[in-house]
Amino acid sequence: MGSYIPSTYEERLAMLAEIGMKSEDDLFAALPESIKIKELNIPSGISEVEVSKKLRTLADKNVVYKSIFRGAGSYSHYIPSIVKTVTSKEEFLTAYTPYQAEISQGVLQSIFEYQTQICELTGMDVSNASVYDGAVAAAEAVFMCQDRKKKGVVVAGTADPQTIEVIKTYCESRDVEVKVVGGRSEDSCGNCGDIFSVDAEALANVLADDTACVYIQSPNYYGVIEDMDALVSAAHEKGAKVIMGANPISLGLLKTPGEYGADIAVGEGQPLGLPIGFGGPYLGYMACIKDMMRKLPGRIVGETEDHDGRRAFVLTLQAREQHIRREKASSNICSNEALCAMTASVYMAAMGPAGLKQVAEACAANAHYLAEKLAEVEGVKLVTEKTFFNEFVTRLPVEAKVLEEKLAERGILSGLPVGDHCMLWCCTELNDKEEIDALVDAVKEVVK
Repeated sequence: MGSYIPSTYEERLAMLAEIGMKSEDDLFAALPESIKIKELNIPSGISEVEVSKKLRTLADKNVVYKSIFRGAGSYSHYIPSIVKTVTSKEEFLTAYTPYQAEISQGVLQSIFEYQTQICELTGMDVSNASVYDGAVAAAEAVFMCQDRKKKGVVVAGTADPQTIEVIKTYCESRDVEVKVVGGRSEDSCGNCGDIFSVDAEALANVLADDTACVYIQSPNYYGVIEDMDALVSAAHEKGAKVIMGANPISLGLLKTPGEYGADIAVGEGQPLGLPIGFGGPYLGYMACIKDMMRKLPGRIVGETEDHDGRRAFVLTLQAREQHIRREKASSNICSNEALCAMTASVYMAAMGPAGLKQVAEACAANAHYLAEKLAEVEGVKLVTEKTFFNEFVTRLPVEAKVLEEKLAERGILSGLPVGDHCMLWCCTELNDKEEIDALVDAVKEVVK
């Protein structure tokens, strides 16, 4: 009580007396004594000077890398200063979504603008106000595709392993089996590049009459750009919906999910102006074709006019929501990442279409330069010749963990080990030629 309510001891006693209790312990009388914690192992209070000194000591243990060559779902990009300048304003800065967004035209307008930008980015018709992260977006999209006759789910094994696990967890709650096609296992370093992408014929062979949807990520977890035209065609021929996951930065350069003919576009919005921060907060974007908009989870903001004919914004299609239809609702997400969505919106507005394309081109160019240079190192080989965006996998002549540790000693965060001798590398616009050359020189030293 006292930790959250600024009240005196006498005031707390008065409140307890009002409900017929004499002490705070009476509030927990129903709990067995065996599960109550008698003492907390918390040290006594110390002064502000001592606290500051202790925190500085702890902060000094943090490792700050001078170069980052790791992606795998979380990316280091340049964030224009205007992004934080706008989103840190006190009228916007909140870690949570307003429960009654309809009371604030400003909040609704910011969501509407975010939705519009996501639709333009993905080539889709409708976007929601965002969900918790990219993995949740993919799993929620799977539920959008299911009906009484079709519940089967097929997932490309080349997608982010964490996303695959979240989809499996969601489907387990409905007793739905998830079939995984293609991809690789952690104990195979990949002598064959084909396992780093999905074959359309292999996909068609696992599709059944009751398959509701297929989830495919492109660029995939290993950086390869999947043959989405063939994969989408194979899925649609069997009557299955296609959910495409995509790095939003890649959409500044590559074909959009809409252009491929996907039914739903999802992904992790972290690259759109959100800094890397111990795993979050992140942002799941979701957009779909018009025919599926009533199944789209979460909030959707629409534009309308008030009684005076002025432009206004409202929450729309709320009959989908659980607070309206309860057990019949198509949505079980009733919140969104409002501040993160606004951050992405400000980032996209600041960059514009040309800026986003420029960033995407720089990411791809830097990654291909790194790949060429690493391939010149004795014993280092690219595992596949397939087209990639800004990530790729190499096979190493030394253990990946050893290379990771040796590079860390030089202040370089290596690619991600994805097997005993395989490493997933990543470049963004922040990795210039000088950084890349320094990395390659360090790799040469380690593998000798």
